[in-house]
Amino acid sequence: MAQHTETGNSAPRGAGTTGNRISARIAAVAPSATLAVDAKAKALQAQGENVIGFGAGEPDFPTPDAIVAAAEAACRDPKNHRYSPTAGLPELREAIAAKTLRDSGLQIAASQVLVTNGGKQAVANAFAVLCDPGDEVLLPAPYWTTYPEAIALAGGVPIAVPTDATSGFRVTVAQLEAARTPRTKVLVFVSPSNPTGAVYPKEEIAAVGRWALEHGIWVVTDEIYEHLVYGGAEHHSMPVVVPELADTCIVVNGVAKTYAMTGWRVGWMIGPADVIAASVNLQSHETSNVANVSQRAALAAVSGDLEAVEMMRTAFDRRRMTMHRMLNEIDGIECPLPEGAFYAFPSVTGLYGRSFGGRVCNTSAELAELAIEVAKVAVVPGEAFGSPGYFRMSYALGDDDLVEGVSRLAALFTQD
Repeated sequence: MAQHTETGNSAPRGAGTTGNRISARIAAVAPSATLAVDAKAKALQAQGENVIGFGAGEPDFPTPDAIVAAAEAACRDPKNHRYSPTAGLPELREAIAAKTLRDSGLQIAASQVLVTNGGKQAVANAFAVLCDPGDEVLLPAPYWTTYPEAIALAGGVPIAVPTDATSGFRVTVAQLEAARTPRTKVLVFVSPSNPTGAVYPKEEIAAVGRWALEHGIWVVTDEIYEHLVYGGAEHHSMPVVVPELADTCIVVNGVAKTYAMTGWRVGWMIGPADVIAASVNLQSHETSNVANVSQRAALAAVSGDLEAVEMMRTAFDRRRMTMHRMLNEIDGIECPLPEGAFYAFPSVTGLYGRSFGGRVCNTSAELAELAIEVAKVAVVPGEAFGSPGYFRMSYALGDDDLVEGVSRLAALFTQD
């Protein structure tokens, strides 16, 4: 047998130069900007710095006691020490179906629910089962940082559809139609929105849904902020508003934001039977079941009342108004009033070209870097969401920290 030799490279095949050690598919994935900002803030805090973090989309409240108690009991039950069905505990899938009917009016069977490791896995599953290489996915911008990466990993092509404050950061049917091509397969629809806090009125949801139905376009709708709406805004589920869309619509949701359970890692996807079956098959080879103790905690959450949720929503509403007022008092910053979720998305282009302590910034990324270095305030620049010129600032933090953090920005951005 002839022995294969390589000249100029003694490394094993596949472990050679930097260019091919990592697959091109994975090397192209951008880091999560929101998690990176949060990690930087926490690293500075660990070094003794007093950093105020507006970066992470994470409620500052503890998980409600009844949910924690359910998890404690689950830890002591040996049946939770074993594998369970990939699709989720049967009683949790039933409870999610009941909760979905209660909260949004969407009637589904438990078999249409797949329990996932957080909402991110539900998003990844959705694009993996829908997209073939080259399929285009319309993605209204600003968008959550994970969407374009999950689309690309699935072989799809994210097509950004820009919006701005003049439209309330809501995409129009005319914009979607202008972006549609023969390769358009999916539309991503998010209301309430991360990062802008935009909430679509029912009539606009109906128009978008009917447009997708007319052109045979799937809709992936992320409803994880469904309970966090304020003022006169209301959440409406697209497959409820346009029932004919149900067979070409995937709903993504989870317990993270509503119940202050970001670390428990329980999400779900709802969809037609064939899509859910394919997603279960995929998940069986990737992660199998979600941790049983977390599933038991989620069961307690979705089966319980919304009293704790309303308490948190009231606090977020108060902080929303405070942040909106304080940001708009800073010369050069314009902040629309967010209607949902727990984010403000102020424009900072009015700060471009001005000197702050001798430093001149001409992008929101540069301003965000200045904020954390000088004021010790962590924000996420709009570049991370496909919309330069803005900051995303979470108001899911304590009232005192919120006031202190925005006050530091005011002091920084009023320097000569």
